[in-house]
Amino acid sequence: MSFFAVLPKYLPALAYGMWLTIALTIIAAALGFVLSIPLVIALLYTKGIIRLLAKLFVTLVRGTPLLVQLFFIYYGIPALGLRILPFHAALIGFILNSAAYQAEYLKGGFMAISSEQMEAAYSIGLTKWQAIKVVIFPQAFRFSIPALSNEIIYLVKYTSVAYVIQVPELLSQAKFFASDTFFHLEIYFLIGFVYLLLIWVVSKLSDMLEHKLYIPGFDIAHLR
Repeated sequence: MSFFAVLPKYLPALAYGMWLTIALTIIAAALGFVLSIPLVIALLYTKGIIRLLAKLFVTLVRGTPLLVQLFFIYYGIPALGLRILPFHAALIGFILNSAAYQAEYLKGGFMAISSEQMEAAYSIGLTKWQAIKVVIFPQAFRFSIPALSNEIIYLVKYTSVAYVIQVPELLSQAKFFASDTFFHLEIYFLIGFVYLLLIWVVSKLSDMLEHKLYIPGFDIAHLR
């Protein structure tokens, strides 16, 4: 039988794997972004133990392989007596990993803003946190969009690592298909094309967001 003759039988499983890949990417990117905001604020605008803990977290996550982090969560949490499903373990790992990297990307955006803007915010009566919220963060976010979109692209590809902790995402389903039918070349070529298509969609959405939020004359050189 040919590859295209047996493919329809496995399409539901492959579609389910793609859905899991997309779900892992979107949820991890969104919640990672939410967590990255207090992280970057702690890194740049706090002192003492809070800043130290934030820096330690970012350093640990960025300094260890994602695979090790997934193993630590998937096998470590049950060792404490708590049951965790493979999908949830992968999701926790991707969220924490993405939060650390997105915090660093946002940090670059924050550091692109001149200190005079904070001083100007103080001069009109804003508090430190109000200035960060309404003056600094919106500008820093605009500058960080290209880097943040790269993080989402990385996440799309990183989800393939989840198969090692038994998450039936896209690569896992492809491996099952290949082992069952021996169409290794064909299925991996197809899966590679699907990943490429997903990344293209992310890139286009990022470009659209960047274009929508673009303000003429608003660039790093203008703010320094």
